[in-house]
Amino acid sequence: MKLHELRQAVGAKRPRKRIGRGHAAGQGKTGGYGTKGNGARSGRGGNIYFEGGQLPLVRRLPHNRGFKNRNRVAYSVINVGVLNIFEAGSVVDAPLLVATGMVHDFKQPIKILGEGELDRALTVRIDSCSASARAKIEAAGGTVEFVELA
Repeated sequence: MKLHELRQAVGAKRPRKRIGRGHAAGQGKTGGYGTKGNGARSGRGGNIYFEGGQLPLVRRLPHNRGFKNRNRVAYSVINVGVLNIFEAGSVVDAPLLVATGMVHDFKQPIKILGEGELDRALTVRIDSCSASARAKIEAAGGTVEFVELA
């Protein structure tokens, strides 16, 4: 078989309907568009908002105000109080937090918030930290080091 010998199967391609070519053609006179009305006129269609008098869908749905910030950074958050499970002097970073199960989504940057109290000195290597959390970590004798966001 050669490329020039290829043919479509019989009935695979139907001939197009020739609308409005007389009664014998089966689609004569009104051409399948019914009699009168907006759908029968040239440039048919009309108001896509109009639903025959029914309250349109766009008016039935609630209007969502505001906007979604496309540049928002979603953080995995941890409070300072839960860092007490680590031994004093240890380095708390993203792999350790994932290993202990405190953070589940390792792709998101991690942020420490200031809820709770810290009673031991820790070195915290993290993406972001609130001012109150940083103050509590440093008050306990620890340090906060920021890792660059990827």
